[in-house]
Amino acid sequence: MTLSPTLPKRTRTLSVACAVVASAALALSGCAKSETADNAGGDSGQGAQTVQTPTASAAGEGCTLTSYGAPKLDLKNAIVGFSQSEKEANPFRIAETQSIKDEAAKVGVKKLLTTNAQSQLSKQISDIQDMLAQGAQFLIVAPLNSAGLEPALQAAAAKKVPILTIDRKINAIACKDYLAFLGSDFVEQGKRAADAMVKATGGKGKVAILLGSSGNSVTTDRTKGFVDQVKATAPGLEIVAQQTGEFARDKGQQVMEQLIQSKPDITAVYAENDEMALGAVTALKAAGKAPGKDVKIVSIDGTRNAVQALANGELNAVIESNPRFGPLAFATAQKFYADEGIPEDVIISDRSYDPANAKESLGGAY
Repeated sequence: MTLSPTLPKRTRTLSVACAVVASAALALSGCAKSETADNAGGDSGQGAQTVQTPTASAAGEGCTLTSYGAPKLDLKNAIVGFSQSEKEANPFRIAETQSIKDEAAKVGVKKLLTTNAQSQLSKQISDIQDMLAQGAQFLIVAPLNSAGLEPALQAAAAKKVPILTIDRKINAIACKDYLAFLGSDFVEQGKRAADAMVKATGGKGKVAILLGSSGNSVTTDRTKGFVDQVKATAPGLEIVAQQTGEFARDKGQQVMEQLIQSKPDITAVYAENDEMALGAVTALKAAGKAPGKDVKIVSIDGTRNAVQALANGELNAVIESNPRFGPLAFATAQKFYADEGIPEDVIISDRSYDPANAKESLGGAY
């Protein structure tokens, strides 16, 4: 198999059958910035990705090769393209891209094309179009935004090239504009983060939300899950601020510095990814506050640095969001080309890290 260098240009909660679960032993989670590849590995065996039930057979037929209208394809003789949305200075993106590359090699894909949109929607569109021009026959796309990819989707449809989306949902029609979505239940992640926050704070205090980037389902759903669960279970926990940190550590730090000045009575922070949480930790320390004690912090991802911060007492809980999509993506592709039904949404299970399990769980973090 040939792995090309990066190109210069550029909910129904259903699941796949047990066969995909078996063949999709994967690993851990996120959406974040500024780690090295060494920090984004982890023990993939400890962090194996698991598909939730019900199985595809219980969920119905799903999308088949026949219903999608794509030509038959042997992945070992195929050109597969992977479009990454954000630069790989981010632990989630590093782990995700490496997982796709590793599994493509394991499956024996003839050629894997990889691109990186560098957080630019126009570049992601041109990246996908470029891969199609180079003969890509199957595409795996980590969308930057939930909307705006229509020109790329249309270009793929014109060539009858299926698109499998991972980690972020798009506003399009499954089994027509794209094959299926593989990823987490982001609303549920937000709810679990709220439960962890209620436990850490006793259900009382003033909480600020560091929002992810706008325009994608991850931010929208993680916010909704958290806000709704807090309202339902902890009326004494008041949400006093919501401001975007764009899933970046430096931006999270800047926002936290501003909040310390404008909302000095904040007692808790919900960060919609680990990188923003770690930025908040830095800001709080600089302000003479003890993160994890004076200000409780709950985040989502499961990066190694965040789990270490949890073990050190600087965070109070971390909800996993697993980025290692390679095995599940290629297992899904193989099922599809065997004309088996693929659900519209293939939802994975995510673990939780807390002070009790953080130290022993470091090996499975990425």
